[in-house]
Amino acid sequence: MATELDAIVSELSEADKHERMELLIEFAKSLPPLPEHLAEHKDVAHRVEECQAPVFLFVELEGDRVAIHADVPIEAPTVRGFVSILVGGLTGSTAEDVLSVPVDLVERCGLPEILGMLRVRNLGAVLRRLKAEVTKALIARASGPESISAPSPL
Repeated sequence: MATELDAIVSELSEADKHERMELLIEFAKSLPPLPEHLAEHKDVAHRVEECQAPVFLFVELEGDRVAIHADVPIEAPTVRGFVSILVGGLTGSTAEDVLSVPVDLVERCGLPEILGMLRVRNLGAVLRRLKAEVTKALIARASGPESISAPSPL
């Protein structure tokens, strides 16, 4: 797992339930705004449909590194917090690091203890979608330079 993400997971898993919820809210507040060049692409193709809240994910490859951008409304703090963890913990990592994130990341963070099953399932869907988008970006890059110029649709 990427070093930054591993540190975040350790911090969350070692915290008690109350602290874990506070940390998740703090992460929600720290989600960077969507870059202007991606804001016009907030559409169905970039939305994580499995989530009740409108979650938009964007993956860009910068050399051998991944840049992850997302937009989640502040009114959905738990999902926004988890997305912020992914953005902060994985941006700058290699594609291989992102693809090797364990499927039980939500559980490793201790989030099932503080969130309902529907939210936990939604967070898992966000991680699966992120991995799928990294895979698509790798395929697009391998198929030619014209595929790199536009953001990868979700």
